[in-house]
Amino acid sequence: MISYTTDGVKMPKIRRREISAWVKAVAASYGKKVGDIGYIFCDDEKILEVNKQYLQHDYYTDIITFDYCEDFAMMGKPNTIAGDLFISLDTVRTNSEQQGTTYEEELHRVIIHGILHLCGINDKGPGEREIMEAAENKALKLIKN
Repeated sequence: MISYTTDGVKMPKIRRREISAWVKAVAASYGKKVGDIGYIFCDDEKILEVNKQYLQHDYYTDIITFDYCEDFAMMGKPNTIAGDLFISLDTVRTNSEQQGTTYEEELHRVIIHGILHLCGINDKGPGEREIMEAAENKALKLIKN
């Protein structure tokens, strides 16, 4: 199940059914099934609070992904992705302005970025950012069709 909630912000204008189908299709392309995915849309202050409290990071970010895939594996559901994804709509807007993209495109990029993390793609090590960007671009093409 994929849920969409907010914390301190208005719900972004997204087509939930289309986004959910897209998320499932992208996960399936990596041999994964979607378990419980929770999108929590928030502002910069909330994401900073979450970043400090759970990750001991003192900075703003566009997304924080909490991975619960191992819990599903232990329940006998291998290859199932699950997690909570906190998305700062403030940072999404700032990033879209800095990158010269639309807000909607940047929001879609961040939405799928967390799913790609749950599918096993990282972006912190050498060469990983390029792999993540390629995976994001490939996924973004799927939603535009």
